[in-house]
Amino acid sequence: MAMIALNIMPIAYISKGQRVDEIVISPHKPDFQPEKITLLSTIAANLPGIVFQILQRQDGSVFIPYISSGCKYLSELEPEAVQADFQVLYKLIHPQDIKAFAESINVCHTTLRPWHWEGRIITPSGKLKWIQGTSQPELQEAGDFLWNGLVMDITDRKQAQEKLQESEARYKAILDAIPDLMFRISRDGEYLDLKSEGANITLSREEIVGKHLQELLPSDVAAISQVAIAKTLDSGTLQTCEYQLPTPLGVRDYEARLVVSGTDEVLAIVRDITDRKQGEVALQNLAQKFAKAFSCSPDSITISTLQEGCFIEVNDSFVKLSGYERDEAIGKTSFELNFWVHDRDRLNLVQELQTTGVARNLEVEFRQKSGEIITTLLSAEVIDLNGIPSILAVHHDITERKQVEAQLRFCAQRDRLLAETLVRIRSSLNLEQILQTTVTEVRQFLQADRVFISLNNANLGIRTLAESVDPKYPSVSGWSTNDEAYLKEVRNLLKDNFVRVFEDITQMKVSPKVKAHCQKFQTRASLAVPIMLGDELFGALIANQCSGSRHWQPIEIDLLQQMSEQVAIAIQQSQICQKLAELNTNLEQQVQERTAQLQQKMQEVEKLHRVKDVVLHTVAHDLRTSVMGNLMVLKNLLNQGVGTGEWELRTGNQGQGGQRRIIGEVSSQSLISNAQSPIPNRPYPLSPEGAPPSPIPVSRSIIERMIQGNDRQLTMINSLLEINSCEKQGIDIKLEPVQLSTLLGGTFAQLEPMLTQNQATLKNLVPADLPLVMADGTRLQKVLANLIAHGLQNNPPGLNFTLSATVEAGMIRTQIQDDGVGMSKVECDRLFDLHVRDPQDCCSTSIGLKMYLCRKVIKAHGGQIGVVSNRKRGLTFWFTLPLATSSRTNRP
Repeated sequence: MAMIALNIMPIAYISKGQRVDEIVISPHKPDFQPEKITLLSTIAANLPGIVFQILQRQDGSVFIPYISSGCKYLSELEPEAVQADFQVLYKLIHPQDIKAFAESINVCHTTLRPWHWEGRIITPSGKLKWIQGTSQPELQEAGDFLWNGLVMDITDRKQAQEKLQESEARYKAILDAIPDLMFRISRDGEYLDLKSEGANITLSREEIVGKHLQELLPSDVAAISQVAIAKTLDSGTLQTCEYQLPTPLGVRDYEARLVVSGTDEVLAIVRDITDRKQGEVALQNLAQKFAKAFSCSPDSITISTLQEGCFIEVNDSFVKLSGYERDEAIGKTSFELNFWVHDRDRLNLVQELQTTGVARNLEVEFRQKSGEIITTLLSAEVIDLNGIPSILAVHHDITERKQVEAQLRFCAQRDRLLAETLVRIRSSLNLEQILQTTVTEVRQFLQADRVFISLNNANLGIRTLAESVDPKYPSVSGWSTNDEAYLKEVRNLLKDNFVRVFEDITQMKVSPKVKAHCQKFQTRASLAVPIMLGDELFGALIANQCSGSRHWQPIEIDLLQQMSEQVAIAIQQSQICQKLAELNTNLEQQVQERTAQLQQKMQEVEKLHRVKDVVLHTVAHDLRTSVMGNLMVLKNLLNQGVGTGEWELRTGNQGQGGQRRIIGEVSSQSLISNAQSPIPNRPYPLSPEGAPPSPIPVSRSIIERMIQGNDRQLTMINSLLEINSCEKQGIDIKLEPVQLSTLLGGTFAQLEPMLTQNQATLKNLVPADLPLVMADGTRLQKVLANLIAHGLQNNPPGLNFTLSATVEAGMIRTQIQDDGVGMSKVECDRLFDLHVRDPQDCCSTSIGLKMYLCRKVIKAHGGQIGVVSNRKRGLTFWFTLPLATSSRTNRP
């Protein structure tokens, strides 16, 4: 069977003349009460069928959580047996119905539509039963299908249908023969003979003759016919009877005329009168419909004569619409009732009806009994009423619709006015123009005589800002007052943001001053809306009617309120713009002053830069000259004193013997031979007594340290000059393909004396087959020398260097690792930066400048440089250079 859903759902079985509704509730819900389960079981046990719940799992297995006890009555199987083996029910299905059953299950399973199936089963006892199954499949979360439903026994209904079909077939045969048929029928209702020529009859003569009425006709028709036969035979007069018989074309009406044709027999002439009956019914229905439509129509319907317009009939809606009672209108003409507002409308209606016979949706105004004017859509046709041409007219009241349309147009105009005002406020900063346009358009919209905006000022009193007025009435433009009593009264009227509506000034309780003001300007009605800026009363938007009193509509009041809000926005916008203009003026002035200050500062900075360059070049030149001169002198002294241990400096009297060498007595010839030393040739200072200076002994080590100091100073000065040149003009490098291993080998050969002097070793692990790099060999040698010098300067003798190189992502990465002293991460990060060195810094200012130049050179090659402190000890310097094939893309 199908899986038939059981989660709370109604299941309906409908048969001819019978309906069974049932709500099946799943007994497996956790909150299902036991007493409800008992009630469900009781109901299910009394149903003429089976209530079931079937679960079909994804693997195709079937589980039956519930099946009612009606299973035994319907299928002659115990519910437990069906729950144990579902196939026992499937085996009961009639072989001819198995295919239809399977197809219905597949369709339901695929579409999840409700399952309905009728078919036959053969019970174990051999009985043939018709059943009807109804179910609703429900897809569970796990993918299973739950079927809850009902199977009913419809055997009796099917048998009744079969008998009915047989009876209908028999009746059809008889009915086809009845029109214009003649039958001889005995008193007991037996057909003795018939005449069927030309008649539409399907039964043969043999199938009718000899049969009784009860065998061929429905029981009720047979009874009527039997009574008519008895009356005919008993009275001996013509009897007529009418009856209905069901046919394939529907129920038909027939008339039978019976006369005595012999002893205890009659002659029946049967005729089909369906069309006549239908015509009569149609006429009756039409009359009833017209009467109901006429009386119940919500529209006014009248029947009047065409020529005079005299009312013949009116409905209840006409009474409600016109105000005239039915007896007041019937017999009177529309002119006598003063019904037409415009008499020409009646003439136009008659002309159109005489021309076309019909009029549709003519908009006409009528006058009610009360005198109020209403608007209707008039549709009319000419009808013939007992030979008199008459008008059937329908009046559809559209008064409210017209009012709504007018209100909608009014709202549309109001919205347009508000939108235009808002656009003006946003697009214009001219407050005077905005206010004047606003009052002009509001007056045109309200059709008022005067609209103006007044200003409330504590110092200036009340004055008019903008006005639009009909030329026939005086203008309030330019009017103002400082009368405190008048001002106080007006302000009290508009306080608390209240709208003041005066439909008739003459009926308003105000002071004589206010009344005098209204009389002066001929004001009869007024509508005043305050203009509020925050909680402050700025002024009011006022509309005046001077021609007479006026009833102000809610939509007009709403318009003025919204316009007052827009005016308040415009005023606030104007005030803000004024403040912005003032602030903008101040800001422009401040910007100009600040710009002038910045320009002055920039000029000062530029002047300082020029001074710095002059000072740098001047000081560097003088220092360089002095240092080079000192170096020349010291080196000459060192070279001339080879083999001796000390020198003398003359400071006073010469002493005895002249056995020591005197510093400062170097011949001018030796100075000239040293490339024209820039040291000035001054006489030695004399002692206070005027005696020549006496010599001071100086050791060789002091002279060497002096030479080293001067060398460092000269290196630092050269580095400063080079950095200054790089910052201004950039580094000029000459790139060419270079074999890195060859370059490194030559560089370290030049550094061999320095390494030997510091007892350092260098292990070269650079592969010989590295690809070419684009580099400036001279500058790259300086970089390598500076990196080695950094390690030697900041470590004791005996340092060990390891040189390696690898290819990474189109670059060659070169590393110089030592086993000396390490540095912190902060020191590593700023080693290549240009900054003022701490006096206690391990890296001198001279080597710091060289590190900065190293980074400049490597970046000019399109590479990177850095240093990391090793985990155990020592530093690792690294730098990258682009390969010759990728140099173009890697250069900055």
